[in-house]
Amino acid sequence: MLTTQRSVSGSSQSPRSPSSQPYLSVSVTDPVKLGNGVQAYISYRVITKTNFPEYQGPEKIVIRRYSDFVWLRDRIFEKYKGVFIPPLPEKSAVEKFRFSAEFIEMRRQALDVFVNRIASHHELQQSEDLRTFLQADEETMERLRFHETGIFKKKPADLMQIFKDVQSKVSDVVLGKEKPVEESNPEYEKLKHYIFELENHLAEAQKHAYRLVKRHRELGQSLSDFGKAAKLLGACEGNALGKAFTELGAKSEVLSIRLQKEAHQLLMNFEEPLKDYVRAVQSIKATIAERANAFRQQCELAETIKLKEINLYASSQLLCFSACLNMLLGWPLVNRKHRQVASIKNVKNSCSRDQTGLEKLSTSTRS
Repeated sequence: MLTTQRSVSGSSQSPRSPSSQPYLSVSVTDPVKLGNGVQAYISYRVITKTNFPEYQGPEKIVIRRYSDFVWLRDRIFEKYKGVFIPPLPEKSAVEKFRFSAEFIEMRRQALDVFVNRIASHHELQQSEDLRTFLQADEETMERLRFHETGIFKKKPADLMQIFKDVQSKVSDVVLGKEKPVEESNPEYEKLKHYIFELENHLAEAQKHAYRLVKRHRELGQSLSDFGKAAKLLGACEGNALGKAFTELGAKSEVLSIRLQKEAHQLLMNFEEPLKDYVRAVQSIKATIAERANAFRQQCELAETIKLKEINLYASSQLLCFSACLNMLLGWPLVNRKHRQVASIKNVKNSCSRDQTGLEKLSTSTRS
């Protein structure tokens, strides 16, 4: 439930008790609304308990906001290619829902699940960004968010690469070139098709769950209004008729409360898990998209290496031809020979760099 002051006692949830085995337990608790108007946001207390030697101590408490969780997710997604990154809950843009107690509690639970999924992953739990998120002070996190989020915070080299990719795609369309952008692996295609179909089915189920919860709430509200009206009518009537209307109103209010509770249970136990499944499938699709992009880059590098090898062979043949002419005719082709040797060396170095990049992309594609 939303509080106006942060409690000192901390979490009502008890993290895993310390033991001799390595452990990392995180709790997201105590949401507090800060700021006013459009600048208002919800902050959370993040409690970390661990015996990992990389951390500053056995327990650490920091204050985080939703954008800090977004920063963590983006950083891990950028660094751990081919690894499924747990999904984040959506950010509500509607003011009246953004600060409702129910929405804040659901988001708190989803953020708790998100960060604990990362902390329990054997590879992601070693992330330096996770340690920063769980230990850094608020000023440090704000500085990191300011410098490293958004397309306008990208490095010039990244923006140049984006421009080159767009230019390459436009050239391919204009020239009618076709490049393989996806693997022709039957098992991979079958899995991808399953993921896309699963997303459609889960989204449809979540839509019906939303309608079911909404219908329960509307029916409960209607019964509550009817009960109040029946009670007022009973107060106007006398004797047995008035008593009957009063009892009818009371029964309607009891049913209204029961329906509201059922609606909340449906929301937490049915609709919200379905939404989490949908978000998880979308994260898997993002990983598949990264794999397809790595495969496309691998194909492009392989094609580039082939072209450079052809150029290298042609340059070698030209050098041999020039050497033969120099032997037969005695022409002063020494300077040209040096230039051609330097050109061949440059082509060899370029091929070597492309081959290294191709090996890295192959490793990423196999992940």
